[in-house]
Amino acid sequence: MADLKGERELIVKTVREFVDKEVIPVASDLEHRNEYPHRLVAQMQQMGLFGLNVPEEYGGAGVDYTTFAMIFEEISRGWLGLAGVIGTHSVLSDVLVRFGTPEQKRRFLPKLASGEARGGVGLTEPQAGTDLQNISTTAARDGAVYRVNGSKMWITNGRHGTMFLLLARTDPAAQPPGKGMSAFVIEKGAPGLTVGRDLDKLGYKGVETCELHFTDFPVPAENLIGGVEGQGFKQVMTGLEAERLNVAARGLGIARAAFEEAIRYAQRRVTFGKPIAEHQSIQIKLADMATHIEASRLLIYSAAEKKDRGERCDLEAGMAKLFATETAAEVSFEAMRILGANGYSKDFPVERYYRDAPLVVIGGGTNELQRLIIARNLLKKYRDETS
Repeated sequence: MADLKGERELIVKTVREFVDKEVIPVASDLEHRNEYPHRLVAQMQQMGLFGLNVPEEYGGAGVDYTTFAMIFEEISRGWLGLAGVIGTHSVLSDVLVRFGTPEQKRRFLPKLASGEARGGVGLTEPQAGTDLQNISTTAARDGAVYRVNGSKMWITNGRHGTMFLLLARTDPAAQPPGKGMSAFVIEKGAPGLTVGRDLDKLGYKGVETCELHFTDFPVPAENLIGGVEGQGFKQVMTGLEAERLNVAARGLGIARAAFEEAIRYAQRRVTFGKPIAEHQSIQIKLADMATHIEASRLLIYSAAEKKDRGERCDLEAGMAKLFATETAAEVSFEAMRILGANGYSKDFPVERYYRDAPLVVIGGGTNELQRLIIARNLLKKYRDETS
């Protein structure tokens, strides 16, 4: 345990120093230009951050989920868009580690761990976001390949990524619909895949978010994850459990960055003859912000520890995601109010945190969905056997 703690502290310290020295000084300028951070991504690749959740035998770091969350918190503290580059990449890696065949793991995981392949997730469609069972993209077997037809949207890494987790219907007549869905690893290169427009977003800039269109796009049959049709919905939902932890950690990073900017500013800004940090109204805001941040951190670590034990943590991950991302939205707004007009100015990073926060509230499963997941799990946990 001591060795794990020491290793974790070293990894997180390395990432924190990278964020402080390399990311924060350039994040706002790159974000305002909506410029892809090629240099920073290359540095993350050299640091091994693309292989965080890939086992060591495949060239990854194989970190535990608590360390994983801490790293996402640090990167998001610097810039949410940069965290997005490895966020969905890690979901693809997680699904392959859990459900891939031995041959699939040998073929794909080393490329993902090194960053040679940059991953993404193709789930959402115009009529299917929260309701994934409503997807219409199909994958029909045609000899040695599956032919994919349909469209996906809100694809992070859609333009610069090269390998994606794709959920498609292999049995459109199956009931319930989830039983007719399969998950594939798809790679760019063959004809039939078109990367559409980059979606123009309020925040979460730098990392591209695109549409993907498929017309008889061939996917080798050996890329069917697990080698069995009809398992894709379950595989993807398990991967999203891990994603909710990293989205929660991203929310924590945003909240922490906004709080640190606000409390620093409050000690420097003077009104009525004293720093505003000495005014009770500001102190109350700072106390609430810090308390919510600490509670978010503990919820995330609790869920991560449960997942590390190999237990289901959809209840805990849902709670962590809900609370931490709502905290990001609340704290970024309170930070703006503490900075006043300066918080609304692009000269200070708080406006960026305020624009980024809604993404984590919506992404990784909306917080409305999280509440339903939490409630359903609570009803199972506290089932009234007499009713």
